[in-house]
Amino acid sequence: MSEVENLIIIGSGPAGWTAAIYAARAELNPLVFIGVPKTSPAIVLPGGQLMLTTEVENYPGFPEGITGPDMMANFQKQAERFGARKRGEDIVSCDFSEKPFKLVTNKGETILAKAVIIATGATANWLGLENEMRLARSGGGVSACAVCDGALPAFRDQPLAVVGGGDSALEEASYLTKFASKVYIIHRRDEFRASKAMQQRIFNASNAEPVWNKTVVDVLGDEVITGVLLKDTVTGEESTLEVKGLFVAIGHTPTTEFLDGTGVEFDDAKYIELNTRSSKTNIEGVFAAGDVADSIYRQAISAAGMGCIAALDAEHYLSSLSK
Repeated sequence: MSEVENLIIIGSGPAGWTAAIYAARAELNPLVFIGVPKTSPAIVLPGGQLMLTTEVENYPGFPEGITGPDMMANFQKQAERFGARKRGEDIVSCDFSEKPFKLVTNKGETILAKAVIIATGATANWLGLENEMRLARSGGGVSACAVCDGALPAFRDQPLAVVGGGDSALEEASYLTKFASKVYIIHRRDEFRASKAMQQRIFNASNAEPVWNKTVVDVLGDEVITGVLLKDTVTGEESTLEVKGLFVAIGHTPTTEFLDGTGVEFDDAKYIELNTRSSKTNIEGVFAAGDVADSIYRQAISAAGMGCIAALDAEHYLSSLSK
C-alpha cells in the first residue's frame, strides 16, 4: 500500500486542474487522477467535456477564443508548473469510512489520502448514433451545449436543431434563437415536458418551430452536418430535415457511480450535495467541485471557480489536521 497522499484530485476538467493549480501553489503536492479515455456509451476524455468543444469564446482572457483541448492543455501545464502530479487512471471505488481515505484505481492499486477533491464532472447524454459521435468529436456541428457553442460563426444565421423536450432543451433552443435563422425542436412526443413558461417562450419565438413525434435516427454529413434523418414515432415514416447544427439536450449524467456506498450524499439526480457556499460534502475531508456538483450552470468558468473553492477548503482542512 502506498504512502499517504496529502490531497487526491479525481478529475481533469476545469474544476480538477484549477484545484490542482491552487493546491500545488499552496505546497500541498496534489496528485490528479485524470481518468481513462472512453467512447461508449458516451464520449469521456481526460480534460472533460471541453475536449469536445472546438472553440471556447466565453472564457475571460482569450479575446480571440481558444479550442477546448488547447485550454485544458494550458490548465494542465500551469498546474504541473507548480508541482501537481498526474496519473492516467480511474478511481473506481472509495472508502471514506475511516482516515486516511482509501481509493482504488482501475488497476487494483489502493491509494491513501488525507483529503479528496471529487471533480469528475457530468457527461452529456447522447443519442448514441455513430455519425453523431463522429461529428461531435471532430467539431462537425454536433454539440451538447448551446451556451458553449451556439454563438460560433458556423451556427449564426443557419437552421439548427435541438433534440429534447424538457426545460434544458427549451432553454437551449431559446438561447439559439438569438443567432440562428431557424431553430427546430425535435421531440418524440406531441407535447413538451418543460414548464409552461419555457414552452410559451418557444411558442412566442418567431424563428422556433417544434417538430413533434420525431426521433433522430441518423446524422447526415461527412465533414460537417448537413441534416438529420427523422423517424415518425406514430407512423414510422422517415424524413430528412436540413440543418447546419444539432444540439443534443436530453440531460447529463454526473460521474458519481464510483461513489456508491461511500456515504457521500447526492441529490435526486445523483449530483453531489454540497454545504452552502462551500465545496464541503457531508464527509469531513471530502470536497467536490465542478459539474459533478452543479446541475444548473455547467460552464467552464463556474467549474474553475468551484475548483478554486475546493482547493482553498482542502488547504484549510489539511492545516487543521496539522494543528
